[in-house]
Amino acid sequence: MNPSRHDLIRALQAFLPDEAILADEEALRPYECDGLSAFKQLPLLVAMPETVAQVQQVMRICHQFQVPVVARGAGTGLSAGALPHSGGVLLSLAKFNRILDIDVQACTARVQPGVRNLAISQAVVPYGLFYAPDPSSQVACSIGGNVAENSGGVHCLKYGLTVHNVLKLEVITAEGELLTIGSDALDSPGYDLLALIHGSEGMLGIVVEVTVKLLPLPEAVRVLLVAFDSVEKAGQAVGDIIAAGIVPAGLEMMDNPAIRAAEDFAHAGYPTDAAAILLCEIDGGLDEVASQVARVRGVLMQSDATEVRLAVEESDRQKLWKGRKSAFPAIGRLSPDYYCMDGTIPRKALPQVLHQISELSKEFNLPVANVFHAGDGNLHPLILYDAGKPGELHRAEQLGGRILELCVKVGGTITGEHGVGVEKLDQMCVQFAPLELAQFHAIKAAFDPEGLLNPGKAVPELHRCAELGAMHVHQGQLAHPELERF
Repeated sequence: MNPSRHDLIRALQAFLPDEAILADEEALRPYECDGLSAFKQLPLLVAMPETVAQVQQVMRICHQFQVPVVARGAGTGLSAGALPHSGGVLLSLAKFNRILDIDVQACTARVQPGVRNLAISQAVVPYGLFYAPDPSSQVACSIGGNVAENSGGVHCLKYGLTVHNVLKLEVITAEGELLTIGSDALDSPGYDLLALIHGSEGMLGIVVEVTVKLLPLPEAVRVLLVAFDSVEKAGQAVGDIIAAGIVPAGLEMMDNPAIRAAEDFAHAGYPTDAAAILLCEIDGGLDEVASQVARVRGVLMQSDATEVRLAVEESDRQKLWKGRKSAFPAIGRLSPDYYCMDGTIPRKALPQVLHQISELSKEFNLPVANVFHAGDGNLHPLILYDAGKPGELHRAEQLGGRILELCVKVGGTITGEHGVGVEKLDQMCVQFAPLELAQFHAIKAAFDPEGLLNPGKAVPELHRCAELGAMHVHQGQLAHPELERF
């Protein structure tokens, strides 16, 4: 069926109020992109349901009319995963913003997908609990989007990603059927569909409820700020800490451009003359924390750290983390535009990869500021450019692609938490062989046979990879010779 826009609006008006359907260009403009503004596209229209039954009906109508649907949460994604389809409905879940239940005894909370990440921890603090995954955008990003991208954050090293902190999902299929995936128990029988939905970028179903795990607030928390005179030494220190059998709650790294930007922005007390800093957080019982802090100090002094500073007071700890979590907006003050990358590598490769990113920065004549979830090898190089200068955006994208190919070459992957979206489709052709991509498409077809949910995202068509044959992995080798050094 090929309905007109008018027919579609009339069908939606049968169960949605007029103000829940946006069709004018001016009203659609705020939905044209997510946090990655390099990709923009107006949707056919926006639907804003506020009940599960309304979402089901939207999906049934769109399935009947064969209209694509792109789900959107807070719009803070960084891979164009929520980029609208020009001929489809943008399904906003912004009105699904209630915490439905907090079970203190079971240490769980049932929340709607539009609830902000930080709001969960704020709501359960009176019970001595918290929700562990904490993306830097946690003040704004929604839990539904966290599920879609399997988001992490500064504490994912010890406490895991979103997938490790969710028990159950309520999901609506492309046909409008409501599914319960997972259970209130710690495990459930059958295929691990709960893990499959995490990171699926809205391509398999629409999440309308999330049951998250809550954890007791630790008795003690200490943060070490550690300075180095080279990024390679800082990278090596990350591996040394983990090799010593210590698993910090968080282990973050920033290079000098990021340090200076964050300090100017947040006044966190960072040493602006350091080539790199680590923020190492230890939490747990008082005695345990004291012991681990002493062990970490010993490791760091052997790693040629130039300064080791311990934050004991909560206000000092929050100040240090404020600088780290302000790094992205702070970098925005250094350049008219920046392009945030997201790749993951083995920790042992961190020093070499940092060196190669510096070399690539020189090759493309574009500055790069580096902010890493160093403990789990998740890199966030920020490529500075000026979109007002012809060709600079394209050059920034090329540099970003080369960095992601480098991640694959050293045994890593092209994303850690931002997803593939539209941004990394070409790099999917680098990381995965045609048979692997075909299997991804088969999974998509099992959930969404008509291909209506977020089409064109995350998994490239095989013909696209064939056209990019020079970028393919051939017998373990990549096309770019400088990558052969590792």
